[in-house]
Amino acid sequence: MSSDTQALIATTTKGSLMKLDSLQKLWVHELKDLYSAETQITEALPKIIAAASHQNLKEALSEHLQQTKGHLARLEKIFGGLRFAPGGQHCKGMEGLLEEGKGILETDADPLVRDAGIISACQRVEHYEIAGYGTAGAYAELLGEQEAAALLQLTLDEESSADTRLSRLARTCINVEAMATSR
Repeated sequence: MSSDTQALIATTTKGSLMKLDSLQKLWVHELKDLYSAETQITEALPKIIAAASHQNLKEALSEHLQQTKGHLARLEKIFGGLRFAPGGQHCKGMEGLLEEGKGILETDADPLVRDAGIISACQRVEHYEIAGYGTAGAYAELLGEQEAAALLQLTLDEESSADTRLSRLARTCINVEAMATSR
C-alpha cells in the first residue's frame, strides 16, 4: 500500500478503518470532518461570546451559534440518508484553529483589542468551514445527491454571510475602536 493510499484512510464510528477508495467514501469522510468541526465550534462559541466586549460582536456570535446548531442538524439529516453515523471522526484542523483562538481569550488585552483578535480567530474558522462546505457540496453534486447538495449550499451561504458580517464589524467599528485605544 502506497503512502498516498495510507493517507486516504478514515475512521468509522466503530473504530474500524474505511479505505477511501471512492468519491462517495471521501464525501462521507468530509461530512464527518464537518460534523466534528461544527460540534467543536458549538462548544467553543459560548466562551468566545462571554469574552467579547462589543455588543454587536456578541450578537453576531450568538446568532452564529444558533446557525451552527442548525448546521449540525442539516448534517444529521444528510447522514440520515447514508449508511454512516455522523460521529467517529475528530477534526484536528478545527481543534488547532480553536486552540489558537483560545490564546486570544486568555491573553491580557484591552477589551476592544481582544474583540479585534476574536474576529480574526473567528474568520479563520469561517474560512475553514467555507472550504469544507464548498468541497462537500461539489462532491454531493457529482454524486447526484441533490438534496444534500442543497443543504450544504445553504450552510455554505450562512458561513459566507457570517464571515462578511464579521468583516463589516471589524472594518466599521471594532478595529477602528481598537486602534483608538492604542494611541
